[in-house]
Amino acid sequence: MDLVFKALADPTRRSLLDALFQEDGQSLGALEARFEMTRFAVMKHLKLLEEAGLVVTRRQGREKLHFLNPVPIRLVHDRWVSKYTGPWAAALSDLKSRLESPMQKVFEIYIRTTPERLWEAITDPKIRAKYNFGAEVTSDWTPGSRYEMGSPKAGVRLGEGVNLEVDPPRRLVQSMMALWSEEVRSEGTSRVTWEIEPVGDSCRLTVTHDELREGANDELYGGWPMILSGLKTWLETGELLTTPGSLMYT
Repeated sequence: MDLVFKALADPTRRSLLDALFQEDGQSLGALEARFEMTRFAVMKHLKLLEEAGLVVTRRQGREKLHFLNPVPIRLVHDRWVSKYTGPWAAALSDLKSRLESPMQKVFEIYIRTTPERLWEAITDPKIRAKYNFGAEVTSDWTPGSRYEMGSPKAGVRLGEGVNLEVDPPRRLVQSMMALWSEEVRSEGTSRVTWEIEPVGDSCRLTVTHDELREGANDELYGGWPMILSGLKTWLETGELLTTPGSLMYT
């Protein structure tokens, strides 16, 4: 969290985040053109934002694109803000939900656990419900099989899809059809990719939600920061988040 606070303390880095808020998935050249500074200076600021986890990069062809990652902001909210003042928490949560990109969203988080335990937390329905708004995800977790998301308290099935790739404990790719409202149902099918990479005594978990239409309903991907924050909290401490969203179907 020290890295997050340090990154946000600089006005230039905040301006870079604002630029990515306006248009996510930009190249270094596109970001450089927005500022009256050298390419090296922009690279230096982006490096600090990456180290803080606020920016995640992805290569598409020959270009390296930069995406906002609101998960660290969610962690700051859960650790420092929610227990002090509700209005501040709501404002920070709103900032998180506004860090959007059309077509693709990338979220990254480090969790002190093993790949096997992290995979279990993603695929075990009872564990999944602990951080997934109280909703279980059930499947036999084989390539080409179906999965369903639901909760007895929801009254309706919340989602469904197909497991496109299953490579435990490293990679899971799924199609996703959200069903919890007519608004999200009308968005059709998108795709979610879970990637687990061991890093020392921890794992880097990257969740990519793509194949979204431009201007898609933010309910489809706005909950990921809270889900991943809850996953980290439970795996590292055994405790559950008590924010209103995390208790939606419990």
